Amino acid sequence: QDYDPQGASVTMLIAEHETPPDGTDWDEEAPGPLPDSVVAHLDKSHVTVHTYPESHPDNGISTFRVDVDVSTCGVISPLRALNYLIHSFDSDIVTIDYRVRGMTRDLDGTKHYIDHDINSIQNFLTEDTQNAYQMIDVNVYQENIFHTKMLLKDFDIDNYLFGAGSDEFEKEELEQIEERLRTEMLEIFYSRNMG
Repeated sequence: QDYDPQGASVTMLIAEHETPPDGTDWDEEAPGPLPDSVVAHLDKSHVTVHTYPESHPDNGISTFRVDVDVSTCGVISPLRALNYLIHSFDSDIVTIDYRVRGMTRDLDGTKHYIDHDINSIQNFLTEDTQNAYQMIDVNVYQENIFHTKMLLKDFDIDNYLFGAGSDEFEKEELEQIEERLRTEMLEIFYSRNMG
């Protein structure tokens, strides 16, 4: 996409590995097959979503990770979309990275590397969101990099038992399930294995 008077943006699709063979000679200098997905190129901004469903082979724990990348320029801030995204996914663990890239110039030619005040991503979250999560910040102010990690404080065990309710388990078994869930959440939140 070219912009007037100058500038351009590009959408690139990169596969993790080659697609299964379909008779195409992959060494041949020719166009590849069209993807089965849809890509939209927005004017000056983009939103990408990647999903990673995983199941533990032994203990029955399943996780579903969603990576959402919101990139904007101009007066629209991706920070304004945070509450909507967090509530839309009903997330247990949220990791938010916010980075102001590049610079802009005012009419006098002075470069501006950030055009708004920010001390913490948490300031852009509603009170109900802040009350629901334990949060920590790791910010690098001189580089305009802001990082917030969020862990759901309380959870209802019935939201995690697919195909069953808590009334179908003995008290001791429910406690073991809750302990495994809490350990899984803490490991993901702190990015380290605990058991």
